[in-house]
Amino acid sequence: MAEHADSLEDLKRLAEGGAADEAGAPTDERKVDAFGRSYATGKRKDAIARVWIKAGRGRITVNGKDAETYFARPTLRMVINQPFAATQRTGQYDVICTVAGGGLSGQAGAVRHGISQALGLFEPEIRPVLRSGGFLTRDPRVVERKKYGRAKARRSFQFSKR
Repeated sequence: MAEHADSLEDLKRLAEGGAADEAGAPTDERKVDAFGRSYATGKRKDAIARVWIKAGRGRITVNGKDAETYFARPTLRMVINQPFAATQRTGQYDVICTVAGGGLSGQAGAVRHGISQALGLFEPEIRPVLRSGGFLTRDPRVVERKKYGRAKARRSFQFSKR
């Protein structure tokens, strides 16, 4: 019966938004390593980004290059800055990330996802803002596979009557 009471207490704490048990449920605790950084992984299409954020002046480094150099298109830079704009934290964090796979658009989406996850770990009180903006959800859309008897996923070969 004591186990039942403990689980009810845990459920009440979860419902109130408090810390969770060892099962991996979300907690209100700040997760920072010895260097004062939060780490998260972001994914989009085939791209995977490993992201570290720490308090700083707003520098974003992607694969050892500045974000303006790596993501040359303004729309891609806007995508990776969206989590900071939504939480009014522009220029307050330094971001260091490594991203691999996919194209530039997918990589920018992966970096955005990773920044959002890391921000939620660095400042747990802003998670609801990130959640409501849809930044914490991984975009599940991926390229459709090619089918046999077809030119691509859905494109058929040209029909020839004679």
